[in-house]
Amino acid sequence: MSEKVQNMNRELDAGEDGFIQGVKDCIPTLLGYLSIGFAAGVVGKTSGLSIMEITLMSSMIYAGSAQFIMAGMIASHGSAAAIILTVFIVNLRHLLLSAAISPYFRRLTSFKTMLIGTLLTDETFGVAMNKATNRTSLGETWMHGLNVTAYLNWIIATIAGSFFGQWITDPEKFGLDFALTGMFIGLLVLQMVSRKKVLKDMIVALSAVAIMVGASYFLSTSMAVIAATVVAATIGMVVEKWK
Repeated sequence: MSEKVQNMNRELDAGEDGFIQGVKDCIPTLLGYLSIGFAAGVVGKTSGLSIMEITLMSSMIYAGSAQFIMAGMIASHGSAAAIILTVFIVNLRHLLLSAAISPYFRRLTSFKTMLIGTLLTDETFGVAMNKATNRTSLGETWMHGLNVTAYLNWIIATIAGSFFGQWITDPEKFGLDFALTGMFIGLLVLQMVSRKKVLKDMIVALSAVAIMVGASYFLSTSMAVIAATVVAATIGMVVEKWK
């Protein structure tokens, strides 16, 4: 890396990694969190969970897809073992997210990186990787600002959904089921634009879609997502090294 780029990284690291900046950078994802968290609260309430149970689920599990799955399995009287195993498989993707973002925090101790990883989600990962473009590190306090803001917003949204869930029986009617997907599309577009590697990104994206569709015939949806992520990421690495 040239001395000019290194100096640029140091300037960025020193000036844009405060806690408040992390809060500000989280704002674009808040509407998505509010709507999908609200929907998760509604689904939890219609599944027979109390407001306190939904609050504890959001605080301790803090995983949108897992909470939707749990609510459905609880409503269908699934066993505790089946629920735990399913949530574990669905959340395996966090191993990949943590591995991808860890190089930007390698200067920190294991305990500090554990604190960051505890509240890492798909959305905060997307925001962080977008900020990490052309950088070698991310600020610890900035990441805490990003993570804590998203965490508190999610809890508030699910509590609101559980409270008003008694009057909203069909979240899809209001388009709440598409909120998370829409937010991910926005994050993906922003990251692709900032990277300026559209061809490679498109190859990875199309590979992931093709693998996901093919793998879904043989694997469960959650496992197909994991397989598509791993294989598509490997394809992207090969293309990067080849170029």
